[in-house]
Amino acid sequence: MTPSTKKLILILSFPVFLVLYIGIVLAIADRLPDHWAIDLVYYILVGTVWAFPLKPVLLWANRPVPDPERS
Repeated sequence: MTPSTKKLILILSFPVFLVLYIGIVLAIADRLPDHWAIDLVYYILVGTVWAFPLKPVLLWANRPVPDPERS
């Protein structure tokens, strides 16, 4: 798979992931107790955690293509 194809897949799948993640975050937030400290900790946590599932995908998309002449 070419780097361009990988990046296109990443570009198209990222908004889908983000919309699903935001929906899950908001659904969980509705069930939390109504206190500003809980909201603060929760939104700091989920504002940071969203990047961790994307790390393997970003590494995959930026992995160099093996050169067939070197094999």
